[in-house]
Amino acid sequence: MNQKILKLENLIRYHTVFRQLHSLGQRRMLAQWSPVFSSAYPVGTAQLCIRPWQIDPFVGAALSQYRLLVTKKEERAQKSPLSSPKFKKEVEVWIGMTVGELARAMEKDIDCVYEALMNTAIDIDSLEAHSHLDEVWIKEVVKKAGMKLKWSKLKQDKVRENKDAVRRPQTDPALLTPRSPVVTVMGHVDHGKTTLLDKLRKTQVAAMEAGGITQHIGAFLVSLPSGEKITFLDTPGHAAFSAMRARGAQVTDIVILVVAADDGVMKQTVESIKHAKDAQVPIVLAINKCDKTEADPEKVKKELLAHDVVCEDYGGDVQAVHISALTGDNLMALAEATIALAEMLELKADLNGPVEGTVIESFTDKGRGPVTTAIIQRGTLRRGSILVAGKSWAKVRLMFDENGKTIHEACPSMPVGIVGWRDLPSAGDEILEVESEPRAREVVDWRKYEQEQEKNKENLKIIEEKRKEHQEAHRKAREKYGTLHWKERSFLKYQEKKEQKPLKTKEKEEKDSNVLPIIIKGDVDGSVEAIVNIMDTYDASHECELELVHFGVGDVSENDVNLAETFHGVIYGFNVNAGNVIQKSATKKGVKIKLHKIIYRLIEDLQEELSSRLPCIVEEHPIGEACILATFSVTEGKKKVPVAGCRVQKGQLEKQKKFKLIRNGHVIWKGSLTSLKHHKDDISVVKTGMDCGLSLDEEKVEFKVGDEIVCYEEKEVPAKTSWNPGF
Repeated sequence: MNQKILKLENLIRYHTVFRQLHSLGQRRMLAQWSPVFSSAYPVGTAQLCIRPWQIDPFVGAALSQYRLLVTKKEERAQKSPLSSPKFKKEVEVWIGMTVGELARAMEKDIDCVYEALMNTAIDIDSLEAHSHLDEVWIKEVVKKAGMKLKWSKLKQDKVRENKDAVRRPQTDPALLTPRSPVVTVMGHVDHGKTTLLDKLRKTQVAAMEAGGITQHIGAFLVSLPSGEKITFLDTPGHAAFSAMRARGAQVTDIVILVVAADDGVMKQTVESIKHAKDAQVPIVLAINKCDKTEADPEKVKKELLAHDVVCEDYGGDVQAVHISALTGDNLMALAEATIALAEMLELKADLNGPVEGTVIESFTDKGRGPVTTAIIQRGTLRRGSILVAGKSWAKVRLMFDENGKTIHEACPSMPVGIVGWRDLPSAGDEILEVESEPRAREVVDWRKYEQEQEKNKENLKIIEEKRKEHQEAHRKAREKYGTLHWKERSFLKYQEKKEQKPLKTKEKEEKDSNVLPIIIKGDVDGSVEAIVNIMDTYDASHECELELVHFGVGDVSENDVNLAETFHGVIYGFNVNAGNVIQKSATKKGVKIKLHKIIYRLIEDLQEELSSRLPCIVEEHPIGEACILATFSVTEGKKKVPVAGCRVQKGQLEKQKKFKLIRNGHVIWKGSLTSLKHHKDDISVVKTGMDCGLSLDEEKVEFKVGDEIVCYEEKEVPAKTSWNPGF
């Protein structure tokens, strides 16, 4: 700047000197022609001696303005790099991005995102760095930051490669080997399914089952006298085990439907037929208890026609065999019918290659850890094999059959117990063999990742629904308070806050008593599944909330007791134990442990516990009835009191009890009596056939001839839950 000003000043000085020299020359010429003006020479000389920096006022002002302009330009040039920071002009965003991701995309601090969302409908206090933002709020933040929005089609995260294990392709039919059939025995509870298997296996399974009913899936390999082998699955017939029956139908080749000849088609019979049809599995009908005098096999066949089960006698393709599981009559005919059907189906399997199977049941053994009962469907299982099922994997340490005998390999159609699982897989999970332990961990990690992604999607849906609810509530609140003065608005908010009184201690106790937290422990995964499915049918939350805190497989542990103490809950155990130490700990902490061997006893106990949490019902018990024959009024002081003249027709009237006035079948008053007289005497009891006069504690009630007066007492009766689990 200084150099430019100096150049300008030099130019102006040169211009001024030139003008002065030109003026001096003109004055000399005038002096020669006019001597009169000789005295002017000194003046010109004086003017010639003007200093070079003394310039015209106009030129000085211009120079001053120019200096000012140049200075401002230089200041602007110095400030411009500081006043325009390097912001991203375009921000790439995607749906469902988190607060932290948005801040990083904008190259801003996370507090900038929070500041942009202030004074909006979103609850800033609930936001975290990992909280997902809706599309509306992403736009709002970017707009307030003065940036340009660009939507990305895909999130910029690296897409993980699918590492899951899958079934191998179908083998060439020429390489397949015949296998024994897997047969599921299904039917209604107590129709003799387990007794039938007892006779075939020559064991007493039913005697070992609590209550004489099957409560697990039992897998047995039965060798017939002819040398043929059949794998039987004995499914529970009780209503609670619907999921087990469905699972049994999915892994089977043939279904033996057992129907009692004296009982006919029942609810679980129909359900079993449905499961078999859904799995597209052929049915063999076993009509049991034909040794009873009241047995009617033909009635059973006719009833099954309504459910599209047509026996060969009626032109269908379903074989029907009349048996008696108790005496063993005709059991070989049933086995032969099953083998004949299996031969028609031409059942074959691949004995080589990686193992494939299905988990039938899973449980935790104290000495062995997690154990599964499985049916092998392809390949040959050997000790040391690496298996994956659900989100668990195993290196097979031990295999045993249904009798507990150790075996070294298991072929297709064989039921086998497997020991060596890291975690307990769920019943119904698919078993696949993999090449190594790292591969098994990789598969399990991938499946857990997939589950987490599904959970995140569900959470996003819930967040979106909550956001819409919150936004709608905010909009209504703004409509309500928007037109009001701030004083009126503050007063209304104060009134609303005042109405929302905190719960008193007694009210809190009543509220807590209407919630029943429970912990379920079972011996096997299928039993726990059945109980949890029953919990899902609970529909009486308006009476008492049923809260399932935890469920699992194994005996009751100290952790279960601590959890029940925290939630003030009850522990229900099915076919499990609770040691003396656990029992003492639970008693000390005030925790109830209820153990059961039969599932419907457990459900009945749960219903009783729910009923105990309900407030008592007040019931009215009539003591006496009277009819009003006349009405009149009595003067007491300055008031006229209406009096009814009555005659007791039933029971007796007691003055200390409660009364109600009924007119044309409608109760128009309830309360107490102020007086009860017989003639002129005050009495406390009026018996049947006696006349009396009475007045009520409410003077505005008018009596009419023909009205009824009922004397009653109130009694508190324990309430009973309305929940009906269906059995």
